[in-house]
Amino acid sequence: MNKTAQIKKNHQFIVFQKLVVVSLLIGFLSAFLGISLKKITEYYEEIFFHEVSVNPIFYVIFPVFGLSVIYFLRQYLFKKKENKGIKEVFESTQSKSKNLPTYKIPSHFINGLLTVIFGGSTGIEVSTVVATATIGSVAQQKENVFRKYKTELICAGVAAGITALFSSPIAGILFAVEVISRKVTRAFILTNGIAVSIAFGLITILKEEPLFTVNVTTWHLKAIPYFILLGILAGINSVYLTRCVLFFKSQFGKIQTHYYKILLGSIVLSISLFVFPQLYGEGYHSIKMIFGTSSELPLTITLAVTFIGILILKPVVTSVTLASGGDGGVFAPSLFIGAFLGLLVASILNTFFNTQVIPVNFMIIGMAAVLSASIHAPFTAIFLVCGLTNDYTLFLPILAVCLISKYTAKMIYPYTVYTYSPSLIK
Repeated sequence: MNKTAQIKKNHQFIVFQKLVVVSLLIGFLSAFLGISLKKITEYYEEIFFHEVSVNPIFYVIFPVFGLSVIYFLRQYLFKKKENKGIKEVFESTQSKSKNLPTYKIPSHFINGLLTVIFGGSTGIEVSTVVATATIGSVAQQKENVFRKYKTELICAGVAAGITALFSSPIAGILFAVEVISRKVTRAFILTNGIAVSIAFGLITILKEEPLFTVNVTTWHLKAIPYFILLGILAGINSVYLTRCVLFFKSQFGKIQTHYYKILLGSIVLSISLFVFPQLYGEGYHSIKMIFGTSSELPLTITLAVTFIGILILKPVVTSVTLASGGDGGVFAPSLFIGAFLGLLVASILNTFFNTQVIPVNFMIIGMAAVLSASIHAPFTAIFLVCGLTNDYTLFLPILAVCLISKYTAKMIYPYTVYTYSPSLIK
């Protein structure tokens, strides 16, 4: 009996050692992929955005060129397979036999990059999530002993990738729990803890700066009713984003000739980008700009119309980008919508009701609130936005508003773009 117990104990120790090693590897590779994709995208998006600012003709050329290149890459390099986004990860974790194929790593990396730098109004976050999930999926196929830890290893890749993008290991783990795994096991804690530690160590060594440099000083209790209002509006806006994505994917799915999708998508993108250049790519350049000027922006009719136009059009151009073949998701669009919504609400309150609320606070809380409602993951949104700004001053109001926005959204429409399936609707 003792001998059997000893053999079992030795086997468990060997499995433990192997899980530690594979988690280290997944964490490093996933973080390296996330950092590389972020850096390359930022570099080329800045160059291309400058070109369209100087020569507006590129508003017409870039979208059609980018979507066409992605289409031909899918046809001739990536086995004619459409990228389904995070739904691919769900399908893999819910099936013992279905794995993410290796080509998903270069496919999502390249297509995500091309989509954003050529003006597609989405972000690289979902491309990173699927590519890093694939790293975990490939790793678990290498040894039979890893098969029972498939979900944990996929989540380790995802958590490390999110950590690398947003400089927040807690957001990485919470996203893996709230969106992918929905449960926590001892193996999950081990693999994901190691992976995000390696990812965070790598971004620390590389001295990665927070994406947004903001100066948050304080918040006031008198602003609580206005935070609640922002949470409700964020929930409504997130449902609008979700319904837009589902509607346009459904409508574009009826078009049989793929190049017609590209042409139609390019026309919508080109016109929208020409009218509102802020919609170009991830839109982080626009968020940085309004962060810098938010306290100095008097609310004029022109500015109010611009903000409202952006809030109405952003979900449309994001949806059209994805429906016409672009690679991406709703992470960056949610942050973008939240920032502009927060600034608009604060500007209206200060201009017409003399509330003297702090616009920067509303932008940060708005970003977290729309993201929380869009992916139904409030705790991920809290730590992700705090990581983006490297500031936890607003933690409590963000927590409250994220919960309000999520449950507002769920009351109106119970699905996200990740959980919706036509079979769910009778």
